[in-house]
Amino acid sequence: MSFGRRLELTRQVRELSRKVSFLEAGQDPARRIEAAMLAREIDRLYLRWGLVGVEGLVIDGQPAGPEELIEKGPEDLCLEALGAIKAECGLSEEDRKN
Repeated sequence: MSFGRRLELTRQVRELSRKVSFLEAGQDPARRIEAAMLAREIDRLYLRWGLVGVEGLVIDGQPAGPEELIEKGPEDLCLEALGAIKAECGLSEEDRKN
């Protein structure tokens, strides 16, 4: 992974993470739902940024690429890919919160 790509990802995640933290601090259910939605957007960002391809997966009769996996693929597979991407980035859960 290049320095520039890692820097760009970090910038994008940082901005969204700040919003998530702010929204999670409140007690309003609507704000907490918004925080959860933004947290999923961060996950989508990681997947779009870090997933190069998906071998052997067919969705709706077509070979699945990263976008198809995100939009129509099995959630467990998305979460597995997400975990691998975050591990490759070297970001722990605590690092991502900061």
